[in-house]
Parts: sequence; structure tokens; C-alpha cells
Amino acid sequence: MKNHHRLSSALFFVLGTVIFYACQKNETTETLTPSVDSLSQSRLAAFANSPADNPTSTAKVALGKMLFYDPILSGKKDVACATCHHPSTGYSDGLDLSIGVNATGFGTTRHFLSPNTIAFVKRNAQTILNSGFNGMNASGVYNPSTAPMFWDNRTQSLENQSLGPIVTLEEMRGTTYSEAVALDSVVARLRNITEYRTLFQAAFGNVTQAITAINLGKAIASFERTLITNNSPYDRFQRGDRTALTPQQVQGMQSFRDAGCATCHSGDMFSDYQLHVLSVPDNLKNTASDAGANNTYAFRTASLRNLQFTAPFMHSGVFQDLNQVVGFYGRIAGGNSQNPNVNIRQVDPLIRQVRIAGRQQEIIAFINALSDNSFDKTVPTRVPSNLNPGGNIK
Repeated sequence: MKNHHRLSSALFFVLGTVIFYACQKNETTETLTPSVDSLSQSRLAAFANSPADNPTSTAKVALGKMLFYDPILSGKKDVACATCHHPSTGYSDGLDLSIGVNATGFGTTRHFLSPNTIAFVKRNAQTILNSGFNGMNASGVYNPSTAPMFWDNRTQSLENQSLGPIVTLEEMRGTTYSEAVALDSVVARLRNITEYRTLFQAAFGNVTQAITAINLGKAIASFERTLITNNSPYDRFQRGDRTALTPQQVQGMQSFRDAGCATCHSGDMFSDYQLHVLSVPDNLKNTASDAGANNTYAFRTASLRNLQFTAPFMHSGVFQDLNQVVGFYGRIAGGNSQNPNVNIRQVDPLIRQVRIAGRQQEIIAFINALSDNSFDKTVPTRVPSNLNPGGNIK
């Protein structure tokens, strides 16, 4: 468990505002004060803040990791959180649209079993690396209790997000039980496993019913907050190592700002965490067009960190590489909608300020400098249910 216990690490983020000053919306979200170092020193801790009602502990992280890899949380006991968020694929899955229940295989080899009536998961699986920093603004301030989750910002906090897939038919629930009883059914399973009773009591106190849906979400969130990457070439450059970036990447950093990319991909997480209409093409594997948040075709700005490990890109997973992504932005900046359901007048006017022409390769080189491969890649050899860690991925 050594790799993911970073709570005493000496590594630090340096705020992206040193390089990226961007136009920001007014911040009205309640924020928490970072627990170490001061923002005036342009530093953040190497661990993510936890909500006041879920302080991080070694016991919670250990329990959360077991739960994350245990398919006992799924209807047919064959899908785990790690099925679609595996360390070998950057805590994503390498697919355009994820494949959850009634399936076998791992990553790009995963496929549905036959017969099958289950649909693909509606959207691309975002990495959970650095998800503990979701909602961070350009000043480095964020509130873990109100952190936006999912592509449409429909849920707040990792605690709530971690329970969503468990009750979703295509992801983990399947047809074994209804959505209404999914969490109760999983809790009942966990209470029947002696090892989980011991682990929950160690994490949440020696109480009669330590195993609850709320504590389940808290444990998984505690583990996910340890999955931090803050030692990319960009981070090392910002800490003073001027050899960490190549000349092309340094030029790309300047071009990234000058081209207008930092207007939305701002701050140290390179996201404003806001919803924007961009006219991203639909994935034809979906039977209906994905209309995004509130049927407006708006989706959240994705973080640009660790994209070397997490292709394909965008909510629909339609772009296989960064050349396709940057080319897409160039086309919509030129006034050409890329989705027939979105009129160009609906596209966020901020995109019309982007000027990528002649800068594409250096911008991509810079984005590649935002990846850090030093995250926890250890997979448990067993989980308390004695099911296959990670689910049916063999």
C-alpha cells in the first residue's frame, strides 16, 4: 500500500496562474482553506483536501482500494470500479464508450457477451487521476464537498460520484436488481463478509452498523483522493527545473496561452470545470444523440493532465489522438459546427477567440508535458469477496 499513501509527500503543485492568466467567471462556490502552505506562496499540498465529514485515514484508503477493485459491488458480481478505471490505462479504460455489465475482456479487447441487450455506457470514462482536485479554480481554491463530477456536472463530491455507477444499469448494476434497491443490496452483501465488517469498523469506528451506503462512498472517495500526479515535466519546470521542458514545449506553453486555450483550460488542473457547448460529434454507438447537461449539448471542460494515458478523447470518445482534438477546435473556431444537432450560434462564443493555426504541433507538445506516470499502479492480488480483482477482465 506504499505507493498510494502520499499524505506526507514533499512534492507540491505550483499554481498554473504563474503562466496561465485566464478570463474567469465570478466564483460563488464556498471554498475550504488548503490545509498546508499558503496560496500566496503559489503552492498546493501534494494531497487532495477531504470534506469535513470524511477526513482521510490510512484505514479508509485501504478499505476504499479493496472496494474499488471488488466486483461484489456489481449486480452479477463481475464488474468493479477498476473495470473501467484501471491503472494500466491511466485509470480510464482506453475505449471510446465504456462497456460495463454482461461483458468480458479488458481495455480495447473488452466486448459484450452473447446474447446481449445492454447498451454501451453513454459517455467516455474519464480518468480519476487528480479527481480529488475537481472544481479547482485558477487561484487553486476548491471545495471537495461541492466538487463537480461527471461530464455534465450532475453530481457533487467524490463521495456521491462513487455511488453513481453502482446503481446505473449499463455500468455495474445490470438487471439483477432494480435501481431503487441497488445500494441496499450491495450493503447487505458487504455485511455478510467478515473481512469487510472488520475493515469498515477499522475505518469508521467500532459501531454496530459501520457498513452503510454513505460509508461505502466515503471509503472509495478516500482512495480516489490518493491518486495524484503532480510531477509532470510541466510541474518540474514550474518548480524551477528549466531542463524539464523541451524548447518546443516551452514554445507550446506560450502558444497555448496566446491561442486562447487557457481561457477554459485554466489553472493548475487546466480546466475551468464549467459547461460549454462545443458541437462535439456524437458517437454512433449511442442510439440517440447525447444532448449533454440539461439538453443543451453542454459538457464540462476536461482537464488536460495525463492525456498521454487516457485516449480516446471528449465525452463521446470520438477523437483518437490530440491531433484530431486540436483540429476539431480549429474547425469550430472557424465557425463550423461539428454536430448537426448544434447550430453554430449555439457554440460557446469563447471558442471564436481561439487561434490555433500554425501552432498545433507545439501546443500538442506542451499538452504532452502535462502527463505524469508516477501514479499508483498496484493492483490487489485478492479482495475480501474472493472474486477476481477488477471484475471479469481476463
